[in-house]
This record gives sequence, structure tokens and C-alpha cells, in this order.
Amino acid sequence: MPSISFEFYPPKTDEQRAQLQRAAAKLASHKPEYVSVTFGAGGSTLSYTAETVSGLQRQGFDVAPHISCVGGTRAELGALLDEYRALGCRRIVALRGDLPSGMGHPGEFRHASDLVSFARERHGDWFRIEVAAYPEIHPQAEHALADLKHFKAKVEAGADAAITQYFYNADAYFRFVDEVRKQGVTIPVTPGIMPIANFSQLRSFSAACGAEIPRWMVQRFMAFGDDAGAIHEFGAEVVAALCRRLLDGGAPGLHFYTLNLAKPTQAVLERL
Repeated sequence: MPSISFEFYPPKTDEQRAQLQRAAAKLASHKPEYVSVTFGAGGSTLSYTAETVSGLQRQGFDVAPHISCVGGTRAELGALLDEYRALGCRRIVALRGDLPSGMGHPGEFRHASDLVSFARERHGDWFRIEVAAYPEIHPQAEHALADLKHFKAKVEAGADAAITQYFYNADAYFRFVDEVRKQGVTIPVTPGIMPIANFSQLRSFSAACGAEIPRWMVQRFMAFGDDAGAIHEFGAEVVAALCRRLLDGGAPGLHFYTLNLAKPTQAVLERL
């Protein structure tokens, strides 16, 4: 049975907290295996992450906090791992993260593989560790083979599973999985799914993270102009079709990037 999981981000205002609670309550009916909570690079949302983890646990979710090693010391990251263990978390998502502009100190760990090794040394098998994967190649990778090598290093360091960056080209996912299997990597690689709520926002996200939006999709969305209803309907159909193809092709599950909104993700799941 394919697993379903959701990603949320830590709210910073009372209004955002209420929005997250509403979205989480609506999505709970889909019985996710777990939910993840993002982590601001350089600790910009550090104080909110643990608070959000606790809040989602109270709502009955198994919660996997994201931990980014950029800008953090061994002591800080060790304390964070200890705190999440004390909260009862059995999963984490271990990431390198991006260095915020203006931050000069990259931290003591340069790669996510270093963070995975550190978590294993400190806590053994307590945590199920998820890492990131990039079917369309990490935007900062020297080349595709270097990207595969970095991914394999995270697995060899002790990662249990991977979640991909979002994409809209299923072939990129299947090719990536084939390539890592040839490298001897056997861990599950779950596709990250970005439902489409706001196309202009999606274009900005995609330009920043290197996710490609196929030209035919761009042209169709642009043809809808300001017709929000048509955009939502078409977006849900396109993403649901992608999900069907991924699951039919053997993907172990789907991890939805919710942006703390229930409706776009629900629209996709209803079509599945």
C-alpha cells in the first residue's frame, strides 16, 4: 500500500498558526504515515520548529522535523537531535540547507551526509532518517554524476529513505531511481509532490530550486489568465495524473508539499 505524507512549515503569527491547524485537521482524514516540518536555514525558524512539532503531535500526527546542518555547530545540532528524541520523534529529515544571504559561517558540517553520520553516532537507530533527492539534478551540483555520488554518500552514511524535490516530469523520477539502483542503492525514494495553487508563485519557487515546469504546462496555465477556478481545476488534474503514473510505475508513496494549505492537496487526493 503506497504511503501518504505531508510537509508543513512553522507558522510565525497567530493567523498562520490557525491556518496550519485548520489545514492539518482537514488533511488528517487522509491518514498520513507521517508529516514533516521544515527548518529555516541558519535557524531563522528554529524556535518555531519544535513548537510546531509539538502542536502537530497533539493533533495525533507522527512528526518528522527537518534538520539543516548549515550554520549550525555540533553542539547546537546535537542539542536539537536530543530535543526531538525527548519529544518522542522517531523520524527526522536531514538536509544540508542553504546558507542565508549575509551569513558568513557555514557551520561545522558541510554536507547532509555529515549530519546523517552525526545523528547515527549520537542516537544509533532511534531515528528513521529521510534525506533529499533531486531527480532533475541539484541546482548547485557540478554535474549529474556528482549529484548521484552525493546522494549515495548520504545513503552510505545511514539514511533510511529519501524524499525528492518536486517535479512534473515522471520520466526524470524513474530515470533517477534506475540510476541509483545501478549504484547499489536500495532505499525507498518517495516522490515529492507540489500541488498547484498559485501558478505565478510556483514559477518563482521553481526558478529558485531548479524544478522544471514543462513548456506545455506553462502555456496552458498562461492561457487561463486570471481564471482562478480553471487554474485550480487544471492544476489538480495535471498533478493527479502525475501521481497516478508514479504509483503505477512503482513509487513507494507520495510526499505532498502543502504550503500549509489543505485544499490543493485534497483536490489531488480526491482525484486519486
